[in-house]
Amino acid sequence: MPLDNLDKWVEEIQKEIIEEEIKRYNKYIVDLLLNPKNWGKPKDDEISVWHAYEGTCGDTMQFFLKIKERVIEKANYITDGCGATVAAGSQTTMMVEGQTLEFAENLQPIDVDNALGGLPDDHKHCAELAVTTLKRAIEKYKLKNS
Repeated sequence: MPLDNLDKWVEEIQKEIIEEEIKRYNKYIVDLLLNPKNWGKPKDDEISVWHAYEGTCGDTMQFFLKIKERVIEKANYITDGCGATVAAGSQTTMMVEGQTLEFAENLQPIDVDNALGGLPDDHKHCAELAVTTLKRAIEKYKLKNS
């Protein structure tokens, strides 16, 4: 197969995969999967606290928070989870950046799920994983700074 044909075939397959994922989830979730927000561990001097957590499905997530005067200035995450977990992590960080610890502590998985436009029933636990990891990071921060 000539290289031009191979490139075209790969593009067509990628397009088909993305279209199937949009049917399974929605365009917003797929956009966050392809272009995650706040992904990655920041420099150590930019982290006030971090916490890792393993969800019921076996996916793991880590949150890295920079907190100043009870406000989350920056939130980052990494995960080894599926696309829905990546989207839930991205959405959660976007929802809490610039917010108070109290706001973040009151965040519920349904809030993340709604902001994502609704996860499929078999992926609702991804929002739970993101929110639980966030809240445990905040608990760790409060213990460390009390």
